[in-house]
Amino acid sequence: MDFEHSDKVKNLMAQVTDFMDRYIYDAERIADEQVKTSGNKHHHPEIIEELKPKARAQGLWNLFLPDKEYGAGLNNLEYAPLAEIMGRSLIASEVFNCSAPDTGNMEILAEFGTPAQKKKWLEPLLNGEIRSAFSMTEPGTAGSDPTGLQTRAERKGDEYVINGRKWFSSNAYHQHCKILIAMVVTDPNAERHRRASQILVPLDNPGVKLVRPVMVFNDDGGHGHAEVVYDNCRVPASNVLGKEGDGFMISQARLGPGRIHHCMRAIGGAERAFDLMCRRAQNRITHGTALADKGIIQHWIAESRMEIDQARWMVLHAAWKMDKYSKKEARQEISMVKTIAANMFQRVVDRAMQTHGALGFTDDVPLFRLWAYARTLRMADGPDEVHNMVVARRELRKYGHEMNAALPKMEAARR
Repeated sequence: MDFEHSDKVKNLMAQVTDFMDRYIYDAERIADEQVKTSGNKHHHPEIIEELKPKARAQGLWNLFLPDKEYGAGLNNLEYAPLAEIMGRSLIASEVFNCSAPDTGNMEILAEFGTPAQKKKWLEPLLNGEIRSAFSMTEPGTAGSDPTGLQTRAERKGDEYVINGRKWFSSNAYHQHCKILIAMVVTDPNAERHRRASQILVPLDNPGVKLVRPVMVFNDDGGHGHAEVVYDNCRVPASNVLGKEGDGFMISQARLGPGRIHHCMRAIGGAERAFDLMCRRAQNRITHGTALADKGIIQHWIAESRMEIDQARWMVLHAAWKMDKYSKKEARQEISMVKTIAANMFQRVVDRAMQTHGALGFTDDVPLFRLWAYARTLRMADGPDEVHNMVVARRELRKYGHEMNAALPKMEAARR
């Protein structure tokens, strides 16, 4: 394994870092002010749209896509440090057209879409002209088990008729969102991993009703987490992504890169919190000395530095394994790092907030928003407990094989 960055990646890292320093950090407060001034909590800040052409002009666009036809042609290991830098700000990824859920949606459209689907939906997504939403989670079923979905799509002639309720349909309230990718049951009698399909549903379809934004930490997230009702929603049968029954397989193909992208950004968010914590520790004087002189603060800084670096190496290893072998071969590493990175991120931000005192809980610093994002990552794309269960089961299978091999010898010894 060689994690040394190529000259190409080093140049891109320098470019993205420079762009962040010149534009992104100052744009955070501007974006907040634009939303407040509009009087509409779903308002999309103009500053983000103003920065997109600048990023694209510098070639900092669609960096996440490994397919050279559509993206920068970077593999997961090459993209990791770039996503980390973007992760230092919650608005950065969209400016570079590298934000979820669009990244995952573009990836599966590129891999499984028909030429017509790519022309109608992938191309405007790649150009940053529209946004998209992913509509899978349901309020009445376990989100960590997509084989149990209930929203139904019945085939009627050349159409599917969709009925059901979804929530946490990420991005559906974005003012530029035009398309939903809905995970729906097309054959309830099929084998459990073949029951569902993914269907492209235009947001302006009369059968789509946005019920409400789902509040998270008393915030609707601006653009996301919509509760959606599909009420006799009719779409052409040609809107199926891949083949009927491929929904679970496509969702797994989508989640692998999506999970590791979250991990990459989590490291960047933790690094920003770490920077703020260290600067605060150096500059804040209490009881006659700087916070940096206090033993507990030094302990927090040491723990945070070690935990961030540990998570980074785990992410790089998982990315390397995905590139060298496959997403399937790297499943164990992806599950492990998904839990490790999200928990590390939350711990580091929590320490930074504590170091800032009451200031850490205000909007004067970005820590509270980073903490809220970190906390949601422990649930998004699978809760910690499910990933831990999966990791344990895969490890235990190895010992099961050993036991099966040893059983004949044990039986012979008894005789």
